[in-house]
Amino acid sequence: MEFTEKVQAFVVGTYYQLLTGKFGSRGEAAFVHATQYYAGQRGRRMAQRAIRDGKDLDWYTYNCYGEWTNSQKMIDENCTVTMEMKSMVPDAEMKIVKCPWNEQFKEMGIAGTAGVAYCTHLDIAIARGFNPYLVYEVDQTLNNADSCVHRLKDSGFAGKPPVKRDPANMRDFSFHTAHTYWAYRDISVAVFGDEGREVAEEVLRSLEEKYGEEAGKTVMSYKNTDFNKCGSAEPEER
Repeated sequence: MEFTEKVQAFVVGTYYQLLTGKFGSRGEAAFVHATQYYAGQRGRRMAQRAIRDGKDLDWYTYNCYGEWTNSQKMIDENCTVTMEMKSMVPDAEMKIVKCPWNEQFKEMGIAGTAGVAYCTHLDIAIARGFNPYLVYEVDQTLNNADSCVHRLKDSGFAGKPPVKRDPANMRDFSFHTAHTYWAYRDISVAVFGDEGREVAEEVLRSLEEKYGEEAGKTVMSYKNTDFNKCGSAEPEER
């Protein structure tokens, strides 16, 4: 199978459904915390690569060092992120009118719940992990409005060339899906113990039921990966 943005979103959404179904408001709080934990790890990996390369931890570098690009399957299905830059300075303001994560959340009937919780906190926490002195704002999301509106405060983009991302920094969606699974599992177990572990196991079963046993095996192959370090890209031998 091909891992895509929607597969990663399915894991996110299933964690939300199970955590809130089992633990109510505490499950919601744990989900938000897990989202921030996962996103912070992504941001710190980006910062590590930037520091290695002698780059300033500013908004331009943040955009250059992102870890994902549209999967081929989403390109073929015309389901990629569709964004318009509303302004560049003093703040960079982005309007997003289409998104595969939103499409997956809608398919699951949880856009107004899981989608809002995930998308409200995700990018803010990635930026905080990259550089906590940068201010990222999310005014609204596609999950409860007609578009997402994101703002990078004091962007410093004036006179800068278009952003080019280095393919060496990219991680495919098998990596991102596995990272999601293990990060949310870490928090689920930390907060709820054995009951949280049961939630994570049910998420894995749901993934295999929808996408096949190989999807589960791939996710499990990343069990010992240290997602805090920028060099972690491939599953380790078990």
